[in-house]
Amino acid sequence: MNLTAVFDPKQIAQLEAPLSREYVKEREQGGKKLSYIEAWHAIAEANRIFGFDGWTRETIDIRPVSERERQIGRPPNTRQGWGVSYIAKVRVIVNGIVREGTGAGHGIDVDLGLAHESAAKEAESDAMKRALMTFGNPFGLALYDKQQANVADEVPEYVNAQQVKAIRDLITEVGADEPKYLEYLKVESVEKIPASKYGYAVSALMAKKKKEVA
Repeated sequence: MNLTAVFDPKQIAQLEAPLSREYVKEREQGGKKLSYIEAWHAIAEANRIFGFDGWTRETIDIRPVSERERQIGRPPNTRQGWGVSYIAKVRVIVNGIVREGTGAGHGIDVDLGLAHESAAKEAESDAMKRALMTFGNPFGLALYDKQQANVADEVPEYVNAQQVKAIRDLITEVGADEPKYLEYLKVESVEKIPASKYGYAVSALMAKKKKEVA
């Protein structure tokens, strides 16, 4: 699928941007450390990149797969409680693109109802994150690479939509060769010009304009 037909250049730049290490959490599972992002962050990123009304999610399947009595806590403060596990499937739709993810959740509580509630919520959140992950690094795709090459300590902020328009208008006005201009700035596209270099990017075009006027 041609992404440029579905997402605008700014959205593509955001989806291709590295994941900030600030939002990466770790937990131990099976004696190994696993990296993940929290569900609230995945939702916040979807709202930021796609727009509050630009995406939907739907739970298409959710069911318990395990329920058993168990001890909760550590001796001598153990209590009798419940352990419950759920699996869920969530569908995410963005601009007509449909992605699905399957997740699992576990709940432990002395109250059986609360254990079910915790497990169901965790399963839905896990499934949603797996569906969103397929859209790019900001949703955790970068964590599936063992080297985490696309996880960065600092994620650069790019020029905003208004600045992109201003630069493109200037490119047209001065008749600049856009590929050569981008090569000069050492960026892939106008949308990937760092916000910190906006003034420099404009100055380069204005210099060309002054040279032509002179």
